[in-house]
Amino acid sequence: MNENYSEKLWPAWWVWAMAGVIGGGIGLTVARFSGPGAILTTVALSGLIAALLARSTPEVAVRDGQLHAGRAHLPLSLTGPVEEFEAVAMRQALGPGLDARAFLCIRGWIPAGVQVAVNDPRDPTPYWLLSSRRPAQLAQAIRQAAAHPGRR
Repeated sequence: MNENYSEKLWPAWWVWAMAGVIGGGIGLTVARFSGPGAILTTVALSGLIAALLARSTPEVAVRDGQLHAGRAHLPLSLTGPVEEFEAVAMRQALGPGLDARAFLCIRGWIPAGVQVAVNDPRDPTPYWLLSSRRPAQLAQAIRQAAAHPGRR
């Protein structure tokens, strides 16, 4: 497997903490009926929420001549210009600058990202907008892999 870049869009620390808070809140409602049941409920629900968060965390990767974002993939031969966005530019791109036809793989706890133009006349999607904690590295990996197909 030829991999140029890979990043999991893991939730921020406060999202993980909310798993415990939600589990604990529901555990408190059970505490009225059973102390051990409340502890079990808290641990089980917090663990379930954390497992669902981990399972639903998408990966953004450049490998094997394709850009991957979660389960979606785009051949790099169909990509156009790549723009890196820091927090302010990303908010603009997600708000008033957003094209409703764009493909989004974003996470609210990641303020930066990249926009990758799609150069496929058969595809109505004008661009992909992807969250990234390292937008400069992701953009560079896309540019290099698109410019030199088959090379690492």
